[in-house]
Amino acid sequence: MRTAVILPWERGEQSDTRRAASARLAEAVGLAASIGLVVVHSAVLPLRARRPSMLLGPGQVEEQHKALEAASVGLVIVDAALSPVQQRNLERAWGCKVIDRTGLILDIFGERAATSEGALQVELAHLDYQRSRLVRSWTHLERQRGGFGFLGGPGETQIEADRRLIGDRIARLRRELEQVRRTRDLHRRTRRRTPFPVVALVGYTNAGKSTLFNALTGADVVARDQLFATLDPTMRGLTLPSGRRVILSDTVGFISELPTELVAAFRATLEEVAEADIILHVRDAAHPDSAAQRADVIAVLDGMAKDGVLAEDWATHCVEVLNKADLLGGTVAVTARDNAVAVSALTGEGLDDLAALIDDRIAAELQTVDYALPPAEGARLAWLYRHGEVVARDDTDTAIHVRVRLLPADRARFERPDEAAAR
Repeated sequence: MRTAVILPWERGEQSDTRRAASARLAEAVGLAASIGLVVVHSAVLPLRARRPSMLLGPGQVEEQHKALEAASVGLVIVDAALSPVQQRNLERAWGCKVIDRTGLILDIFGERAATSEGALQVELAHLDYQRSRLVRSWTHLERQRGGFGFLGGPGETQIEADRRLIGDRIARLRRELEQVRRTRDLHRRTRRRTPFPVVALVGYTNAGKSTLFNALTGADVVARDQLFATLDPTMRGLTLPSGRRVILSDTVGFISELPTELVAAFRATLEEVAEADIILHVRDAAHPDSAAQRADVIAVLDGMAKDGVLAEDWATHCVEVLNKADLLGGTVAVTARDNAVAVSALTGEGLDDLAALIDDRIAAELQTVDYALPPAEGARLAWLYRHGEVVARDDTDTAIHVRVRLLPADRARFERPDEAAAR
């Protein structure tokens, strides 16, 4: 479909964490292209004030109408949040379909979701969004009933039916997703009974997380130079230089101004990050907006911490991975801040350093503890061998004395008398 992308841009002071208009427009065009739309017209429109009726000024609306007609555009993407009234009025003024940034991202997620869980999450987000579009935006009633129905009658009955149907479906989806969350929680509890720490990849969309995941684990997760190529979490085992095994988790990418509907719907997916012992924040070091993308990801993680999904001290367990160093001349050309490592997932440069850094971070979190176990408690002793590093052992007639290095979470589980996994 011939598509136009329009970016309403509010002027303000620029900083290293605020996007330039050109970069934001390029991202929106990339989002449109990622689902096969052909962008034939794009424009940045400065906003002096937000107009309640159409967001844009009347002169801008008329100017764009002429440009859209000349380019035979059938769909306009406005890279901003539009109210239902603004969306309806722009469609009337331009004579074509109009969607906002939220609608575009929802369409992308709907096309890409591969698992049943992902499909449920996307459908829930779509329905939440559609329900908000029913408020004072009843253009669909023109096609169904032949009239506006603003003052009641058949139109009012139809919109009430729409709301009821959407509400019923949302309730069913939430019940199904709650079951999914319980299932995922059971899976996480099972993983806690394994001796493997979890390392989660997070980062802005198209930062190269899946390519890095494949390079480290030898997996074949879909990795494309495309926004939101990965929507469903994937986990694989990884052996570190010390021989220690970890579980590496690839997650959905973040994006600026992520629709609130998706933040809520994808909470079960984001909870994978909460279970991680180490978070690898993968950044596209070659991207001109790398600093702004970093700020967006940190804002999402901080929000998860405020909601209690993520530990407040998550940043102490986070390592920045500056990816795509090959586009900048190699890892030596990348300026890395403290607690960061430069890599190229495509060429493999720096991956050994990254694996060693993960190894060191896990080892640094291990706590050395002494235990004296009765000889009859062989199961608990075996648990220590599976979950920790036994560095010393002395067997006597009355007790088995062991010195073991454990992750804090494993130590807490072992020392809880009611913890079944430690028995």
